[in-house]
Amino acid sequence: TGVGWIFEYALVDKSGNTDLAQLRSLQDWFLRYELQMVPGVSEVASIGGYVKQYQVEVDPNKLMAYDIPLHKVSTAIQRSNNDVGGKLLEMSETEFMVRGLGYIKSIEDIKSIPLKVDAKGTPILLRDVARVHVGPELRRGLVELNGEGEVAGGVVIMRFGGNALEIINQVKQKLEILKTSLPEGVEIKVTYDRSALIHRAIDNLTEKLIEESVIVALICLVFLLHLRSAIVAIIILPIGILAAFIIMNYQGLSANIMSLGGIAIAIGAMIDGAIVMIENAHKHLERDQGTKNHWQIIYEAAVEVGPALFFSLMIITASFLPVFTLQAQEGRLFSPLAFTKTYSMAAAAFLSVTLIPVLMGYFVRGKILPEKKNPLNLLLTLIFRPVIWMALRMRVFVLLLAMLTVAVTIIPLKQLGTEFMPPLNEGDLLYMPSTLPGISITKAKEILQQTDKIIRQFPEVEQVFGKIGRAETATDPAPMSMVETTIMLKPQAEWRKGMTLRKLQDEMDANLQIPGLINIWTMPIKNRIDMLSTGIKTPVGIKLAGDDLNKLEALGKKIEAIVGKIPGTASVYSERVVGGNYLDIDINRQEAARYGLTVGDVQDVIQTAIGGMNISSTVEGLERYHINLRYSRELRDNINSLQRVLIPTPRGEHIPMAQVAKIIIKKGPPSIKTENARLNAWIYIDLKDIDVGTYVKNASKIIADKISLPSGYSLSWSGQYEYLERARKRLKIVVPFTLLIIFLLLYLNFKNIAECLIVMLSLPFALVGGIWYIYYLDYELSVAVMVGFIALAGVAAEIGVLVLVYIDHAYQKKMNHGGINNKKDVRQAVMEGTLDRVRPIMMTVTAIIGGLLPIIWGTGTGSEVMKRIATPMVGGMVSATILTLIVIPAVYALVLENRLK
Repeated sequence: TGVGWIFEYALVDKSGNTDLAQLRSLQDWFLRYELQMVPGVSEVASIGGYVKQYQVEVDPNKLMAYDIPLHKVSTAIQRSNNDVGGKLLEMSETEFMVRGLGYIKSIEDIKSIPLKVDAKGTPILLRDVARVHVGPELRRGLVELNGEGEVAGGVVIMRFGGNALEIINQVKQKLEILKTSLPEGVEIKVTYDRSALIHRAIDNLTEKLIEESVIVALICLVFLLHLRSAIVAIIILPIGILAAFIIMNYQGLSANIMSLGGIAIAIGAMIDGAIVMIENAHKHLERDQGTKNHWQIIYEAAVEVGPALFFSLMIITASFLPVFTLQAQEGRLFSPLAFTKTYSMAAAAFLSVTLIPVLMGYFVRGKILPEKKNPLNLLLTLIFRPVIWMALRMRVFVLLLAMLTVAVTIIPLKQLGTEFMPPLNEGDLLYMPSTLPGISITKAKEILQQTDKIIRQFPEVEQVFGKIGRAETATDPAPMSMVETTIMLKPQAEWRKGMTLRKLQDEMDANLQIPGLINIWTMPIKNRIDMLSTGIKTPVGIKLAGDDLNKLEALGKKIEAIVGKIPGTASVYSERVVGGNYLDIDINRQEAARYGLTVGDVQDVIQTAIGGMNISSTVEGLERYHINLRYSRELRDNINSLQRVLIPTPRGEHIPMAQVAKIIIKKGPPSIKTENARLNAWIYIDLKDIDVGTYVKNASKIIADKISLPSGYSLSWSGQYEYLERARKRLKIVVPFTLLIIFLLLYLNFKNIAECLIVMLSLPFALVGGIWYIYYLDYELSVAVMVGFIALAGVAAEIGVLVLVYIDHAYQKKMNHGGINNKKDVRQAVMEGTLDRVRPIMMTVTAIIGGLLPIIWGTGTGSEVMKRIATPMVGGMVSATILTLIVIPAVYALVLENRLK
């Protein structure tokens, strides 16, 4: 997997005794093989340094003087580097295996290769026509550390589905062992380590889980003022969480930000069933203790609310169905959260109707403070009694006011921006500028060292590991124009006072305004996910599609100029899809034929003499190094020299290249991108102080007004916007379907459509608080926020169910004790049903909100995503509770009054 880049390291020589070629050999032929043996490691990719190569630089003039064609040199080298077997030989009743040893072992062996024998019988050796030496292979990538110079390095790539933390720990242990075998002065420096992020995220979420559990326990104790009852309520948490972990383990889900986050957002709702059960038991014990058997009282209390509780908890579980339907990137991100929340809630629902009644029978005993003497309950009754009394007498007004409140919420909703996901602070930064295509490796090295040196000067920076070009792996198709600088930051406690990640990034950006570089800032994991999913490394990108690369580049440059002036654009870069530099050797077939040459004969010289061809490899134990054949640099470093390159003919002559070919410098594609079988040009857009959705909405209008696409050409927005739109379209289909499922579950419980519709009323009331709270915190609408609203729908429906169940109980009780004859009796029953059960309702609401507050207050790793999920739940529960306790009784009173008619 491309996101399997879990660990990177650099080989640094402090003594000055080991050069870059030796460092690369250490990496290629020692460290790489040892680390690949670690379980879970898919590949160890090498990058940087110099790959050792035996270079044979022939002199064409000497070849001509000795009448030796170039292909004969190539054949001689190949024929002089081999071991052969001669089967077996039996001597003295012993079997001997016959070997013909002929592998090249040194430069001297190469120099001594014979090419021909002259008329006097003197052998012409390779040293007579060529210079043989050790040099570096052509490079397509290099790495640099802290602006101090080049190093060699390695990238540990994890297998798909592997446990990153476990693999990294084993890699570190292996490296500690291998360090003792390195040459003196050579050190291994860790340049990227994902385990630090994993530890921070898990520690943060674990801490939040503990804080949530403590807060929920205290809420139970404060409301019930009975320690053993509180213990019964909170015992469901460790058992439910354990059940979720057991299923996670069998499913192969790891403990990560999202899987632990699913449990974190469920904690408050998990004990709802237990709270209602225990509170109802308190009421029954207060009324019947001493007159009935203790277990009979507990049984009656549990049976009274058990079915409604089970259904309400199942509604919370079912409400998360839309999250399971998310696709692609958003699906992979949120499915662990959806699984663990569902497992936790399902376990809680089961335990609430099985274990909790049994525990209540054993623990909910002794002196129980009557509800009327509970100071908190007295306070809640004092607050809600006049409010509910007024609501029941102004039912129509209350309903209109509620509808107006929901309508007014459209104002903040319209002002909310949209984004795919809030930026997760990984603890490390990735500086990823783009250069124009065609940059030489010499200039690339200069730019990389210059930018690394500037970044390293910031006091918040621990280490800078710069990479340009590609590593030796299929998971890294980076061109030479792509820089990827991993910036390891110090712990935030060591930063300058008042410094934030955004401020630091802005400061760095201001100091890195280098001509020819278009700055892009992101984070390592996020970047690799983005590059794998859409290829766009910035938050937003434009993909132009057509059938002519020149037209695509021209369109891209026009759009680049327009987008650069749009508010919110931090940087913009349109790929120069025909910006590569080509030196074309156009062979004249007729001229070549005059000398008896085919096109292939000329191309052999281009390939070998000019380009340099690896014609064989030395075998040095485990190590293998190429033998490269080519002309000397001074004979191929400019057009005039290339025109004089000699080509041997079948008649024994040597003619210059200019006789049979024309050399032209042209522009062409450095690489070719296609999507849906159409040529593409991509435009990368980095944003500043604006959300993705608003930016795309504004920019698309401006571009449409100013650019007219030719026939057969199309423009599409990509990057995070593509994920966002895909998730939004999916949720538009699935959310209504989920609401239908919730409605069916409600109907199975109430067997009454009117009551189901009243409960469904609580959902828009819940949206009110969630939207206003998001607006207040200046968050954008994202997939994480949408998941928060989905989770809110379930718990809001639960509150509605509880209110209706309690009103129904009071109504039936009044019917059984004299009946209900007029509207006043109805209002009185509704009043009693609501007020008598304010405590369990407020307990469940407070437990849910209290369980989420540690997430809202949190600042650790992973809190950016968790906050977006918790925020709509907290805001929504506040509004849902207030409106539900006022509006639902008023609406239900109207329904019950109509029944009297």
